[in-house]
Amino acid sequence: MPFASNFRSMALALCGAFLVGGLGEATAETELSAYIGFQEAAHGRLQGDDPGGVGAVNELIAWEGRSFSMPPYYGFRATWWRANDLGFGIEFNHAKVYASDESLAATGFSRLEMTDGLNLVTANAFKRWSREDRDWTSYAGLGVGVAIPHVDIKSTGGTTYEYQLTGPAVQAVAGISYPLAENRALFGEYKFTYSWHDVDLASGGSLETQFATNAVNFGYSWSY
Repeated sequence: MPFASNFRSMALALCGAFLVGGLGEATAETELSAYIGFQEAAHGRLQGDDPGGVGAVNELIAWEGRSFSMPPYYGFRATWWRANDLGFGIEFNHAKVYASDESLAATGFSRLEMTDGLNLVTANAFKRWSREDRDWTSYAGLGVGVAIPHVDIKSTGGTTYEYQLTGPAVQAVAGISYPLAENRALFGEYKFTYSWHDVDLASGGSLETQFATNAVNFGYSWSY
């Protein structure tokens, strides 16, 4: 898929650029964050071929997030804030997708999910806004990186159960942080992610799809 291939190259280049920009100069503050939340995924088109299994695939799949089913939805990130309130960092987002029961029956697969994570690893750039007349701080950011999902797909053609590097990923975040102490804070945010996936199957075939996820996150940050 030429577009995904070119985008993957661009994503990796931007990751490097963000990290160089964020770490290449002295920073005023390092912030470590962890979060959980409620995440869902939009419907998406699944295309490809599963030789010896379900054969040709071209279905609109109703994906589900099931955030609190094991393993749960969560994420971690590190952000290096500079004196101008610009931040650069890295993030790991453990989003999940399950094909709904109806979609699973329509495709003929007996299992179709990526539930030990879409595992989106991104390099991020953030901007934050704070004022002396309020306690809370607002922020927004963009990220670009790669998807390394744990693919869990089963049919009569075989079982694919492994981590794969499947394509590029992007994200957008907006939120509010509220301080608990000088270097501790709680935060809430909205996160959107979009990722491209080209999956190799044990049957020798492959599947292509894209995932759009929406999440409301709640987390804890520690700064030093």
